This record gives sequence, C-alpha cells and structure tokens, in this order.
Amino acid sequence: MNKIALITGISGQDGAYLAKFLLSKNYKVIGGERRSASGSLWRLNELGIEKDIEIVDFELSEFTNIYRVIEKYKPDEIYNLAAQSFVAASFEMPIMTSDVTGLGVSRILEAVKNINPSIKFYQASSSEMFGKVSESPQNEKTIFYPRSPYGVAKLFGHWITINYREAYNIFACSGISFNHESPLRGNQFVTKKITHGLSKVKLGILDYIELGNLDSKRDWGYARDYVEAMYLMLQQKKPDDFIIATGKNYSVRDFIEETCAQLKIQLEWTGEKENELGIDVHSGKEIIKINPKFYRPSEVDLLLGDAKKAKNILNWQPKTNFKKLVQIMVESDYSKLKSI
Repeated sequence: MNKIALITGISGQDGAYLAKFLLSKNYKVIGGERRSASGSLWRLNELGIEKDIEIVDFELSEFTNIYRVIEKYKPDEIYNLAAQSFVAASFEMPIMTSDVTGLGVSRILEAVKNINPSIKFYQASSSEMFGKVSESPQNEKTIFYPRSPYGVAKLFGHWITINYREAYNIFACSGISFNHESPLRGNQFVTKKITHGLSKVKLGILDYIELGNLDSKRDWGYARDYVEAMYLMLQQKKPDDFIIATGKNYSVRDFIEETCAQLKIQLEWTGEKENELGIDVHSGKEIIKINPKFYRPSEVDLLLGDAKKAKNILNWQPKTNFKKLVQIMVESDYSKLKSI
C-alpha cells in the first residue's frame, strides 16, 4: 500500500512543493488547511496537483480537530508546515503566534502519542530561532537567541519535538530551515515584494516599492530544493534534527540589485538610512524608498547556515544558487504580470 502523508499548511509554498514531491513518490497526500484560509489553494493549482490531494480542515489551535484528522486518516508521516509564519505580523499578534506556531506543535505530538506513536513527524523549525547569533555560520549546536515572537514560538515547537522524541520514543525530527523562496512565496515576504514589485515597476504598473532594512543578511535557498530534505529526514533509521541551508548569505540590498540586473534596470543608490533611495538611471525615477514602518522592533542582522550534517547524513545539498533563485522568481513574476 502507498504511504499516507498528512501535510499541515498545504496552502503555503512549502506545502505545495512537498505535496508535489511526495506524489511523485506515490504517496497519498492529505492536505491540512485552516478553514479561514479556504480558497487559497492556488499554489496547488499552479503545480497541477490540486485534484490529487484530499483537503481537510485542520486548525492548530483546536486539539479535537487535530486528533480526529489523525485518527481518521492514519498517516504514516506528518509534516507540520503550518504556522503564523510572517515574522513582522508576530509582533502585532504575539499571543496568536504563540498559540498556533508554538502550542500547535505540542497538540499534534500529543495526538500522535495517543493515537499511534509509530507515526513519523517532521517539524518545520526556523533559522529565526538563532536571532541574535552567537556564532557564524550557525549549526545544529549553535545557541538559540530568538528576536521575535515568531522565533520564540518556533523555538518552543522545536524543543517540544525533541522532548516527545526523547520522552516517548516518537520518530520526531526538526528541520531548521533558513530562508527559502520561490515563485510561490507570498507577496508580503520581502523577496517576493522585491521581485513582484520591481517587475511591476519595469512594466509601468507601479512607480516604486517601499522596504525596510536593506542591510540585513539572509541565507536564501530555493523552497523546491528544501522540501526534499524534509522527506529525507523521515526516511532515516534514527530521528534527528538538521540545518537546511545554502551556506551563503546575501543582504536585502543584494537581492534588489540582482533583481534589477535580471530586469535590466540600471540601479543607483543615493542618500543614507531612512533617506536612501534607489534610482532607475535610465528614467531618473525613484523606484525604491525606505519606510521605517517595515523595520522590526528587534532586528536579526545576519543568518548563515552550516548544512554539513545534512550533506553527510542525508546526502542532501541545495541545487539552486542565489543568482538562479532570483532569476526563477523574476521570470515567473514578470511573465505573469506581462500577460495580464
């Protein structure tokens, strides 16, 4: 019989790519979706797999719902990708973020413990748990110092996964994923805001985009590559936690400049700090402006992952470099906008 996988957060970019990957492995895929997110399955449709997945209501804040879904579908593997996943929003909604992103993990694990402890469980941990980093690059033994309610909630989910693994012998793993992007990324995230927004500027649909801190650095990979690592973790003989990263980092400014290069926009910077502007040299127009409302109350300046353990044990490494990632996103956004 084919394995059954339950993917929570099926409507997100990771959920869509993972679902497509597991379908290629002949899994039966059950997709958990918040009722309030109903109608947001465009990513599955874009990948051509919407009809191949059974969608179920799945609320991380409601234990009885979680229990009944797991009891009914009897999954072999659960991939918990659901969360309140927007860091900036976590400062505005810290209680909800804590409940869903943090406590939601313990609700799933408690259901697994009581229904069938042999179910394999994957938790989507985050590089935001490192926050104010104590060393660089960050590996599986680096001290955590989260700098947002999102990071704190993810850290709870991470440690409760380890706790259930050690206390109840559950095959539970955490993948500490560094930033991973794709054409399926939500428009509120900075990378998509850049590629989608500047594509609009290039096409004359938009005059300029507004951003926050241009100098924060991230380790950016391709989501399609990263979901394969998630799968590989649950195929090992022993459960363990792994960094998923490229080992290279670039600033937001670098992402903007590479996007402009892909769009053949000659960019020039002028001014400093909040008064800094990005100018289109050809037109003389201001196409990038700084808006302090996009600054975080506490910033994470630099994240850089060391994925040697994943390479050695999982035989996994990223296939897509930074320049290619930006190219993929820009080409997707530009072609879609141009065809409207």
